[in-house]
Amino acid sequence: MAGLAPVNGIDKDPEIELFVKAGNDGESIGNCPFSQRLFMILWLKGVVFNVTTVDLKRKPADLHNLAPGTHPPFLTFNGEVKTDVNKIEEFLEEMLSPPKYPKLAAKQPESNTAGNDIFAKFSAYIKNTRVTANEGLERQLLKSMQKLNDYLNSPLPEEIDANSMDDVHLSHRKFLDGDDLTLADCNLLPKLHIVKVVAKKYRNFDIPTEMTGIWRYLKNAYGRDEVTNTCAADGEIESAYGDVARRLSRS
Repeated sequence: MAGLAPVNGIDKDPEIELFVKAGNDGESIGNCPFSQRLFMILWLKGVVFNVTTVDLKRKPADLHNLAPGTHPPFLTFNGEVKTDVNKIEEFLEEMLSPPKYPKLAAKQPESNTAGNDIFAKFSAYIKNTRVTANEGLERQLLKSMQKLNDYLNSPLPEEIDANSMDDVHLSHRKFLDGDDLTLADCNLLPKLHIVKVVAKKYRNFDIPTEMTGIWRYLKNAYGRDEVTNTCAADGEIESAYGDVARRLSRS
């Protein structure tokens, strides 16, 4: 296995500590999709690791010295500091590899890009202050969601039996790339959850019930500890967007 040499003949787990953004109380998990992304990856890898929440208002001096000028998330891997989220993901996939740890990369390239523009459309929608622009921005958000919904409802190659006489028109898979969570889900789910919570709170926007692919996806995700136990509480997410979500005005 790359990078992890056996110690006295025993394949030893690396020492990993993940530092994530703390919530308003300085201790609980704060709103940060990138923190949740790495938290989910490590959990899914099945590796032993520690999690430290970092209060950005009172960042301890030892953490400042550990990663100067860096905000969470970051991690230490056998004492080495890693700070770039995308590079950390690649590093963990390489270092925590089979046979001891599962491979988390998606099989279908499209799974990595599905829903990748939803968060940008949501940000424009939630930050908008003009009533006249609200409908158009909401329409753009819905258009992005519809593309994700279509992908989730489209059968993957392994769901189509070439020897069967029956055509599979609707996917029943649990997640983006199949029935197992992958790196693609670790990237999208934290953002999609924020969109769901914040848009409802500040725009009374609900994901349409007819988007059955997205609702199936969320239901399956909320049934997994790797998702729910790495996520900030809804109130924490709403609070984080208190100054970001703008009131609509006619001016």
